[in-house]
Amino acid sequence: MKKYFNKYKPFLLFLAKFFLTYIILALIYQGFLRSFGEDKIDSITELVAENTKQLLTLFDADSDIIKIDSEPYIRLIYNQQYVARMIEGCNAISIIVLFISFVVSFSGSVKSTVLFILGGSLIIYILNVARIAILCVLIYLFPKQQTLLHGVLFPLFIYGVVFILWVIWVNKFSLYAKNTANS
Repeated sequence: MKKYFNKYKPFLLFLAKFFLTYIILALIYQGFLRSFGEDKIDSITELVAENTKQLLTLFDADSDIIKIDSEPYIRLIYNQQYVARMIEGCNAISIIVLFISFVVSFSGSVKSTVLFILGGSLIIYILNVARIAILCVLIYLFPKQQTLLHGVLFPLFIYGVVFILWVIWVNKFSLYAKNTANS
Protein backbone atom coordinates (compact mmCIF):
# COMPACT_ATOMS: atom_id res chain seq x y z
CA MET A 1 0.00 0.00 0.00
CA LYS A 2 2.80 2.41 0.92
CA LYS A 3 4.49 1.64 -2.39
CA TYR A 4 1.39 2.74 -4.30
CA PHE A 5 0.95 5.81 -2.15
CA ASN A 6 4.51 6.92 -2.84
CA LYS A 7 4.14 6.17 -6.53
CA TYR A 8 0.93 8.20 -6.87
CA LYS A 9 1.67 10.79 -4.17
CA PRO A 10 1.78 13.83 -6.54
CA PHE A 11 -1.57 12.88 -8.08
CA LEU A 12 -3.16 12.17 -4.70
CA LEU A 13 -1.90 15.50 -3.33
CA PHE A 14 -3.32 17.26 -6.38
CA LEU A 15 -6.72 15.62 -5.81
CA ALA A 16 -6.67 16.36 -2.07
CA LYS A 17 -5.79 20.04 -2.60
CA PHE A 18 -8.33 20.40 -5.39
CA PHE A 19 -11.28 18.84 -3.54
CA LEU A 20 -10.44 20.44 -0.20
CA THR A 21 -10.21 23.91 -1.79
CA TYR A 22 -13.35 23.32 -3.86
CA ILE A 23 -15.39 22.09 -0.89
CA ILE A 24 -14.28 24.98 1.35
CA LEU A 25 -14.97 27.65 -1.28
CA ALA A 26 -18.28 26.04 -2.30
CA LEU A 27 -19.43 25.94 1.34
CA ILE A 28 -18.45 29.59 1.83
CA TYR A 29 -20.32 30.57 -1.32
CA GLN A 30 -23.40 28.55 -0.33
CA GLY A 31 -23.37 30.28 3.05
CA PHE A 32 -23.17 33.62 1.27
CA LEU A 33 -26.16 32.69 -0.92
CA ARG A 34 -28.18 31.46 2.08
CA SER A 35 -27.71 34.86 3.73
CA PHE A 36 -30.00 36.33 1.05
CA GLY A 37 -32.78 33.83 1.73
CA GLU A 38 -34.62 31.67 -0.78
CA ASP A 39 -35.94 33.20 -3.97
CA LYS A 40 -33.83 36.34 -3.48
CA ILE A 41 -31.16 37.65 -5.81
CA ASP A 42 -27.67 37.81 -4.34
CA SER A 43 -25.54 40.95 -4.53
CA ILE A 44 -22.96 39.44 -6.89
CA THR A 45 -25.61 38.53 -9.46
CA GLU A 46 -27.03 42.04 -9.12
CA LEU A 47 -23.55 43.50 -9.70
CA VAL A 48 -22.99 41.35 -12.80
CA ALA A 49 -26.38 42.44 -14.17
CA GLU A 50 -25.58 46.09 -13.49
CA ASN A 51 -22.13 45.73 -15.10
CA THR A 52 -23.73 44.07 -18.13
CA LYS A 53 -26.13 47.00 -18.47
CA GLN A 54 -23.22 49.45 -18.12
CA LEU A 55 -21.23 47.63 -20.81
CA LEU A 56 -24.15 47.66 -23.22
CA THR A 57 -24.77 51.34 -22.48
CA LEU A 58 -21.09 52.05 -23.14
CA PHE A 59 -21.73 50.91 -26.70
CA ASP A 60 -24.85 53.11 -26.96
CA ALA A 61 -27.20 50.17 -26.67
CA ASP A 62 -30.67 50.71 -25.30
CA SER A 63 -30.51 48.36 -22.34
CA ASP A 64 -31.92 48.03 -18.86
CA ILE A 65 -32.27 45.57 -16.03
CA ILE A 66 -35.46 44.97 -14.10
CA LYS A 67 -35.58 43.38 -10.67
CA ILE A 68 -39.00 42.30 -9.40
CA ASP A 69 -39.06 41.25 -5.74
CA SER A 70 -41.29 38.24 -6.40
CA GLU A 71 -38.88 36.84 -9.05
CA PRO A 72 -35.58 35.09 -8.22
CA TYR A 73 -33.91 36.54 -11.31
CA ILE A 74 -33.13 39.81 -13.03
CA ARG A 75 -34.69 40.63 -16.39
CA LEU A 76 -32.28 41.86 -19.06
CA ILE A 77 -33.86 44.29 -21.50
CA TYR A 78 -32.32 45.12 -24.86
CA ASN A 79 -33.95 47.57 -27.30
CA GLN A 80 -37.05 47.63 -25.10
CA GLN A 81 -37.40 43.84 -25.39
CA TYR A 82 -37.02 41.32 -22.57
CA VAL A 83 -34.30 39.07 -23.99
CA ALA A 84 -32.93 37.11 -21.05
CA ARG A 85 -33.15 36.48 -17.36
CA MET A 86 -30.13 36.39 -15.15
CA ILE A 87 -30.01 33.92 -12.28
CA GLU A 88 -27.33 33.19 -9.69
CA GLY A 89 -25.61 30.69 -12.00
CA CYS A 90 -24.90 33.48 -14.50
CA ASN A 91 -22.55 35.35 -12.20
CA ALA A 92 -19.56 33.00 -12.88
CA ILE A 93 -18.75 32.51 -9.18
CA SER A 94 -18.99 28.71 -9.48
CA ILE A 95 -16.57 28.90 -12.43
CA ILE A 96 -14.21 31.10 -10.41
CA VAL A 97 -14.36 28.60 -7.53
CA LEU A 98 -13.40 25.83 -9.97
CA PHE A 99 -10.59 28.00 -11.39
CA ILE A 100 -9.20 28.79 -7.92
CA SER A 101 -9.37 25.13 -6.85
CA PHE A 102 -7.30 24.09 -9.84
CA VAL A 103 -4.71 26.84 -9.34
CA VAL A 104 -4.34 25.95 -5.65
CA SER A 105 -3.99 22.26 -6.49
CA PHE A 106 -1.05 23.10 -8.80
CA SER A 107 0.24 25.71 -6.38
CA GLY A 108 3.26 27.87 -6.98
CA SER A 109 4.77 30.40 -4.61
CA VAL A 110 2.23 32.05 -2.35
CA LYS A 111 2.70 35.42 -4.06
CA SER A 112 2.31 34.07 -7.61
CA THR A 113 -0.63 31.89 -6.58
CA VAL A 114 -2.52 34.77 -4.95
CA LEU A 115 -1.75 37.18 -7.82
CA PHE A 116 -2.77 34.64 -10.47
CA ILE A 117 -5.99 33.82 -8.60
CA LEU A 118 -6.88 37.52 -8.31
CA GLY A 119 -5.94 38.32 -11.92
CA GLY A 120 -7.58 35.21 -13.34
CA SER A 121 -10.77 35.75 -11.33
CA LEU A 122 -10.95 39.34 -12.57
CA ILE A 123 -10.45 38.19 -16.17
CA ILE A 124 -13.19 35.57 -15.78
CA TYR A 125 -15.53 38.15 -14.22
CA ILE A 126 -14.95 40.74 -16.97
CA LEU A 127 -15.26 38.21 -19.77
CA ASN A 128 -18.42 36.82 -18.19
CA VAL A 129 -20.00 40.29 -18.19
CA ALA A 130 -18.96 40.69 -21.85
CA ARG A 131 -20.34 37.22 -22.59
CA ILE A 132 -23.74 38.10 -21.11
CA ALA A 133 -23.87 41.44 -22.96
CA ILE A 134 -23.00 39.80 -26.29
CA LEU A 135 -25.48 37.02 -25.57
CA CYS A 136 -28.25 39.60 -25.03
CA VAL A 137 -27.50 41.25 -28.37
CA LEU A 138 -27.34 37.93 -30.22
CA ILE A 139 -30.54 36.61 -28.64
CA TYR A 140 -32.24 39.84 -29.67
CA LEU A 141 -30.95 39.48 -33.25
CA PHE A 142 -31.32 35.69 -33.50
CA PRO A 143 -34.03 34.60 -31.03
CA LYS A 144 -34.43 31.17 -32.65
CA GLN A 145 -30.75 30.42 -31.90
CA GLN A 146 -31.09 31.02 -28.15
CA THR A 147 -30.51 27.37 -27.22
CA LEU A 148 -27.36 27.13 -29.31
CA LEU A 149 -26.03 30.48 -28.10
CA HIS A 150 -26.80 30.06 -24.41
CA GLY A 151 -26.40 26.32 -24.08
CA VAL A 152 -23.38 25.62 -26.30
CA LEU A 153 -21.37 28.52 -27.67
CA PHE A 154 -21.17 30.77 -24.64
CA PRO A 155 -20.39 28.04 -22.07
CA LEU A 156 -17.71 26.86 -24.49
CA PHE A 157 -16.31 30.40 -24.53
CA ILE A 158 -16.14 30.87 -20.74
CA TYR A 159 -14.81 27.37 -20.03
CA GLY A 160 -12.33 27.80 -22.88
CA VAL A 161 -10.98 30.93 -21.20
CA VAL A 162 -10.67 29.09 -17.89
CA PHE A 163 -8.85 26.23 -19.61
CA ILE A 164 -6.38 28.66 -21.24
CA LEU A 165 -5.75 30.30 -17.85
CA TRP A 166 -5.08 26.85 -16.34
CA VAL A 167 -2.61 25.99 -19.11
CA ILE A 168 -0.80 29.30 -18.56
CA TRP A 169 -0.72 28.67 -14.81
CA VAL A 170 0.62 25.13 -15.05
CA ASN A 171 3.23 25.96 -17.70
CA LYS A 172 4.45 29.32 -16.41
CA PHE A 173 3.84 29.79 -12.70
CA SER A 174 3.12 26.55 -10.84
CA LEU A 175 5.73 24.53 -8.96
CA TYR A 176 5.25 21.92 -11.69
CA ALA A 177 6.53 24.41 -14.30
CA LYS A 178 9.49 25.36 -12.11
CA ASN A 179 10.37 21.69 -11.50
CA THR A 180 10.13 20.93 -15.23
CA ALA A 181 12.33 23.94 -16.08
CA ASN A 182 14.99 22.81 -13.58
CA SER A 183 15.05 19.24 -14.95
